[in-house]
Amino acid sequence: MPHHPLAPSQVERYARHIALSEIGLRGQHRLLQSRVLIVGLGALGSPAATYLAAAGVGTLGLIDHDEVRLANLQQQILHRTETVGSSKTDSAARTLASLNPEVRLEIHPRRLDRSNAMTLMEKYDVIVDGTDNFGSRYLLSDAAFFLKKPLVHGSIFRIEGQATVFLPGRGCYRCLYPEPPPPGLVGDAQDVGVLAPLAGIIGTIEAIETIKLVTGKGEPLVNRVLLHDALAMTFREIRYRRNPSCPVCGDHPRIRQLQDYNAFVGAVAR
Repeated sequence: MPHHPLAPSQVERYARHIALSEIGLRGQHRLLQSRVLIVGLGALGSPAATYLAAAGVGTLGLIDHDEVRLANLQQQILHRTETVGSSKTDSAARTLASLNPEVRLEIHPRRLDRSNAMTLMEKYDVIVDGTDNFGSRYLLSDAAFFLKKPLVHGSIFRIEGQATVFLPGRGCYRCLYPEPPPPGLVGDAQDVGVLAPLAGIIGTIEAIETIKLVTGKGEPLVNRVLLHDALAMTFREIRYRRNPSCPVCGDHPRIRQLQDYNAFVGAVAR
């Protein structure tokens, strides 16, 4: 299908991408035509959404059920002091529309769960995981596999973060973590703390991986986990493979539909 020529304002707005031989006009057109869903508009979703909107992703879906709190502002850069008390989806939409009014924003002010995940996720090209709990991560991974959607994953804990990309048929979150940690073993950020700029590093990596998937350029973090220690300022990589015994994406799958993920991880929905 031929691409419509960019408007002069678009040529100026996206000039840095157009000048890149790795992206160019073709890649920018792909970004403008893409649909990306960001699940969670907190620490990771904030930088991911900001850079994807700035990059010119055509449609951004925004999912979050929570409201902006004062304690969020240290690391959740989508939100502002004046939006404390507002829904995170509305607060994020205000910031992103101001940054790039060309991006179409689809707002979903709700909790993603097994009753709505498949319906909400199916109309997007790439899913970005900005969640902060194990139940949501298993839910996103399973749903993305069932829908044959690429999932860009990131997580942070205290001073460390990680990122990877799951492609259907190449492994899933369960291949990395067959079982969740025991309840209470991994503390909540509110209790154990988190280095604020760490979220920017990992969330920005998620944005880069999304752009690579959309444009078809570069080598995505498939079957590779990038591990970052912020205080040591080190990056290292571990490789993994699809687990043939995985109950979801393995050779003989036992799980063929979404589960009760709160029961699976032993957590209470929040």
